[in-house]
Order: sequence, then C-alpha cells, then structure tokens
Amino acid sequence: MSVVGWQQNPVSMGEYDDYSMQTPDSKTAVAGVCHATGVNQDLPAQWLMYIKVSDLDASIAQVVKLGGSVLTTIKKLSDSSHFAVIKDPVGAVFAIYAEIEQDN
Repeated sequence: MSVVGWQQNPVSMGEYDDYSMQTPDSKTAVAGVCHATGVNQDLPAQWLMYIKVSDLDASIAQVVKLGGSVLTTIKKLSDSSHFAVIKDPVGAVFAIYAEIEQDN
C-alpha cells in the first residue's frame, strides 16, 4: 500500500474483514485484498485481474464453449456490478465482470 499510495477500507465478510484498496484523494476503489477463507477458500493465491465484459452470462457461456472453466458462481461485486472467476484452457485464472442493468 505504501508503494502506490492506497488506503485500506474494511469490507465486512461477516466473521472477518476483507479490504478494498482506495486512492487517498478520491476514495475510488482500485483493488481488493481477500482472505483465502469463506467464499474465497478455493481460489488460488494470486493477484486476481478483473476484465470488464458487456454481458456476463454470454461471456461465461463462451468461456465454457472454448474449453475454459468457471470457478465461482456469479457474485455481487458492488451495488452496480457482478462477476465470476474463470480459468482459461491453459490454466490462467482471472475474473470477468459486468455492470448490472438497472430498471428505470
């Protein structure tokens, strides 16, 4: 954190806290730090990159079609987005996320 100037903000996971990392000026969340416990216990220990997609369900279907696998169910990332962790056919693990369409 001290290398890039981020500040930690606790995110309650019920019995413990994970953390979002925020810029000190705008308090914008730029990263997260999660314990390998609870809903994250089966994920590999690594920095997890998130890639934004336009349609999460269609992207998940394409992952499976092309030989990858889905490691998690679709989960809430924030009030306005959701994500899933996937693995490509050669083993690279990352998350894909999309904005949740809001009803007007």
